[in-house]
Amino acid sequence: MARNTLSFEGCNYMRQRLVLATLSGKSVKIKKIRSKDDNPGIRDFEASFIRLLDELTNGSIIEVNETGSSLFYQPGMLHGGTLEHICNPERSIGYYLEALFCLAPFMKNPLKITLKGVTNDNVDPSVDLIKLSGLPVLKRFLGTDEGLEIKILNRGASPRGGGEVHFSCPSRQKLRPINLTSPGKIKRIRGVAWTSKVAPTTANRMVDSARSVLNQCLPDVYIYTDHSKGRRHIENSPGFGLTLVAETTEGIFLCSEVVSNSNKSDSLPPKSDSLPSVPEDVGKEAAISLLEEIYRGGCVDSSNQSLACLMMVLGQRDISKIQTGPLTDYTVNFLRHIKEFFNVTFKIDNERQSNDSEDGDDDESKLGGDKYILTCAGVGFTNLSKRLT
Repeated sequence: MARNTLSFEGCNYMRQRLVLATLSGKSVKIKKIRSKDDNPGIRDFEASFIRLLDELTNGSIIEVNETGSSLFYQPGMLHGGTLEHICNPERSIGYYLEALFCLAPFMKNPLKITLKGVTNDNVDPSVDLIKLSGLPVLKRFLGTDEGLEIKILNRGASPRGGGEVHFSCPSRQKLRPINLTSPGKIKRIRGVAWTSKVAPTTANRMVDSARSVLNQCLPDVYIYTDHSKGRRHIENSPGFGLTLVAETTEGIFLCSEVVSNSNKSDSLPPKSDSLPSVPEDVGKEAAISLLEEIYRGGCVDSSNQSLACLMMVLGQRDISKIQTGPLTDYTVNFLRHIKEFFNVTFKIDNERQSNDSEDGDDDESKLGGDKYILTCAGVGFTNLSKRLT
């Protein structure tokens, strides 16, 4: 316990701190977790995430005081293997998948895990969004997509859940440095309109509404429909949503999604006081959200900025460079935590200022919002548990 221990206060960004602690091998002490709240301490979904870390590692030491307002975590070795985890329905499976994306490449054994819970909600990125935009980012650093897969076995809308997702990822000893500064231009748009325990025509209504907006910009738009009746022995919650992804000529994926509001339940309180969602509104909102994401631009979308930054830091001792749109608040805090855990600082340049020396791309670089070039040197992270073959 006497080795490098970092101290934090509050519940904000707890998941970031625990993930970075696991990768860096540094212990963390988090105090005053909702200490002034009427119900102090860690929440059930945070406890579920801590249990997941305990399942993924060997030799971890986790100490929580009686009120749950103080947490000590000393990470063990990531071992991976075949696992199954039941996620708390307060947060979707995407909340846990985002952390697994950061940890999975550094397991001793290839990770094959089945997650059960809520697949789609309006708080966290859905499994569809992570599959469409997160997998291509991770593939660039791994160098291959062999053994990298996400399968949606069952869908489960918020708040009851009932979904099931299988995620598999190979382990790597080292990551590749990247140089992604040219996002290219949009060539096609794909998407998934999903429904669960509602009329199948709901999906078609969302598709027609989204196409009415997107076809004004691009003819190559195709949206799949995925209707789930729900399993009879489980009282799944009804819901629907639309996930859209735009692919560029350089193989970059920009993604957005909109999910219907949770319905009121006799046993579970509603997540918000908003009115029930209308399929046409969901489709139009998803299309506009995608256009906003395209306007922000970059070689990774806003939901995967932190993943790309972490993989750049954990790469070989070489320079990695990537272009992004405006950084989200989550990414800004993630960069601050990276400096604390790995002592790595990013160089951030405005694309319009740094592009003066480029030839011929001035007009293209000025399209959309401000672009930034993030540059860092990798720490040369090596997966010592991975056997050389």
